[in-house]
Amino acid sequence: MSLKIRTFAPYFNFMITVSNLSLRYGKRTLFEDVNLKFTQGNCYGIIGANGAGKSTFLKILSKEIDPSTGSVAFTPGERMAVLTQDHYAFDEFPVIETVLMGHKELYSVMKEKDTLYAKEDFTEQDGERAGELENIFAEMDGWNAENNAATMLSNLGIKEEFHYKLLKDLDGNQKVRVLLAQALFGKPDILLLDEPTNDLDIQTIAWLEDFLASYEGIILVVSHDRHFLDTVCTHVVDIDFSKMNIYTGNYSFWYESSQLALKQRSDQNKKTEERVKELQEFIRRFSANASKSKQATSRKKALDKINIDEIKPSNRKYPAILFNNPGRDAGDQILQIENLRKELNGELLFSGINLMVNKGDKIAVLSENSLATTAFYDILSGRDTDYKGSYKWGVTINIADIPNDNSAYFKGKDTNLVDWLREYSEGDKDEQFIRGFLGRMLFSGEEVLKQSSVLSGGEKMRCMFSRMMLQQANLLMFDEPTNHLDLESITALNNGMKDFKGVILFTSRDHELTETVANRIIELTPGGIIDKLMTYDEYINSDVVKQQREDLYSLA
Repeated sequence: MSLKIRTFAPYFNFMITVSNLSLRYGKRTLFEDVNLKFTQGNCYGIIGANGAGKSTFLKILSKEIDPSTGSVAFTPGERMAVLTQDHYAFDEFPVIETVLMGHKELYSVMKEKDTLYAKEDFTEQDGERAGELENIFAEMDGWNAENNAATMLSNLGIKEEFHYKLLKDLDGNQKVRVLLAQALFGKPDILLLDEPTNDLDIQTIAWLEDFLASYEGIILVVSHDRHFLDTVCTHVVDIDFSKMNIYTGNYSFWYESSQLALKQRSDQNKKTEERVKELQEFIRRFSANASKSKQATSRKKALDKINIDEIKPSNRKYPAILFNNPGRDAGDQILQIENLRKELNGELLFSGINLMVNKGDKIAVLSENSLATTAFYDILSGRDTDYKGSYKWGVTINIADIPNDNSAYFKGKDTNLVDWLREYSEGDKDEQFIRGFLGRMLFSGEEVLKQSSVLSGGEKMRCMFSRMMLQQANLLMFDEPTNHLDLESITALNNGMKDFKGVILFTSRDHELTETVANRIIELTPGGIIDKLMTYDEYINSDVVKQQREDLYSLA
């Protein structure tokens, strides 16, 4: 077997060229006449509504799927790595070997070397071939490969004691990290990452952000994590109505610039020069912010080159998630919790929870154990009565909550969406009124006659938001409300929660939502509660909090 070795050359401009690409499934067209270029040193965040084809596009680039028409061309010699979605593909391999397999050329050389040296009848020809392989191996930095793989695993939260275990012996969370290490290993020229932050904690995501921010190749990433997209992306690839367009800047730049352009389009009184000045000022502001980010150099360069004509209104529709219609204002007494304690199947989830909720509080509820936060909401909503301690709501408080698992609201319901939502409308039950609420959630026309039992995860969540808005509550509780949502719905929910005048208790893995909504952070631990009046970023970066967390969790 003959192997050609190519080393990564940062001075050489790699490129991916997509030409006249189309993909059709029967009568449905997913992509039509897509022409794009991706260049080295840039990170492209792929966005689009659920079902728009984000993951499918990555599969076309990785050659897992063939397009109906058109082609994808790569600069010769590029090495591509893909974050695999098959969590069982490497079950029979040791963890460290699974990571090394991410660099196929290197791994192939290693295996051929091992096979040769294991031969009992080692010939002169074998010796010559072994010498060739050793040279190739050295050029690939093979002697440091295992150490580099181990370092990457450790950075991703896989302790050394797991490095030589079989992948099947790890839990799902650990597997995700190993497969991510596999994709990142060996500095590939092109990285294709589909939801790389799933199941990662804050610390690991921060490490990944830093890693990708200094990455010199081409990155294409699909993610619903807006903070992550904002941190790592230099460009956005927007999939909308089977068309794909590349825009300069991160997700926030794309969103805010498209909203500004939309506003300008509707404002006919503004002169052209005023609009141009407004857009220039917007770019200047974002460019100044970009210079302070982890991706400072590449992001600033990209924004400095942007053409005003590139900023266009988006056709994307956002649900209208608006909670500011409470039936009555909350009084001064909101919620008092005393010495709350919860065990589940012999495991202590939290204890010693003493809390006074105040007017204007928007509290992010955290825990290392997601079962703890879910149990907390189940107690406060009355769904769980098996706990110790007490809590008392104020007499003026009207609660609406969205639990982590909303299946009980849809299971066995053979009604259409109008009838489903009518059940939760205490006032007006008129069909047009109900249709209006569903319309805000982007259910229009015949869609409102869908059976509630066959909805997707995202559709169910939008129905739950409609239900919550109809309840006219002055206190809202959310347990992981961004699950199953697309970026548009997450952004709309984020804005609705920020604008809400009442009290909110919520848990979310969406960094941006937590940072922009919460003015108070509480963390439930087996050893007691941490309660801080600070932002989420301040909380996760506080050394005082870090020590407090270590002390309280050690009491478990």
